[in-house]
Amino acid sequence: MNYFNELLFGIYPYLAGAVFLIGSWIRFDRDQYSWRAGSSQMLSSKGFRIANNLFHIGILLLFFGHLFGLLTPPSVYHALGLSTQAKQLMAMGFGGLFGIICLIGMTFLVRRRLTDPRVRAISSGSDIFILLLIYVQLILGLVSIFVSAFHLDGSQMLLLADWAQRIVTFRGGAAAAIADVNWIYKLHIFLGLTMFLVFPFTRLVHIWSAPIWYLGRSYQLVRQRG
Repeated sequence: MNYFNELLFGIYPYLAGAVFLIGSWIRFDRDQYSWRAGSSQMLSSKGFRIANNLFHIGILLLFFGHLFGLLTPPSVYHALGLSTQAKQLMAMGFGGLFGIICLIGMTFLVRRRLTDPRVRAISSGSDIFILLLIYVQLILGLVSIFVSAFHLDGSQMLLLADWAQRIVTFRGGAAAAIADVNWIYKLHIFLGLTMFLVFPFTRLVHIWSAPIWYLGRSYQLVRQRG
């Protein structure tokens, strides 16, 4: 059991991270024409814009919430007057809210992808796989909130944060840090790492080319002829 724990949570994170970075670079270098989201809005637009916005807003807020929540040392939020218990309650509250927003959008997108004949016809196996993977991961994350309700002392959250911080700082003992956490957290982490692993082989690569620079560019001037 210790071997599998070390494999999944001590070695697998670096394997997934390496494939994520190197694979993305190779795909961009060799296959730039596939570097896109592959939108299907023109095939079926009814309700798509609202669902798509809900999904993207929810998933981005969840991503940055996990990022800052896991990688912020306790000393930082303690200095701001926030206790471990209070931080966990905030994470549960905001995570639940953002998760529900994302779930509403994703439910429509999954149903549309699987049941609309036109959208299904242009969907690749990787399109369906990654959408279902994110959907399952989202549901699992929402379920984990109920599990967290039985650990309001923040002990599980501290162990998860310690694991994440050890991984990103290349310190040993990461796998041991979460050896005793609830299995639902471990499954949530495993699926999250798997998303990084398959990232370069799916439409998720379009995240790298998000048009953030549009926010700072000059306005386009349009004048009438004559």
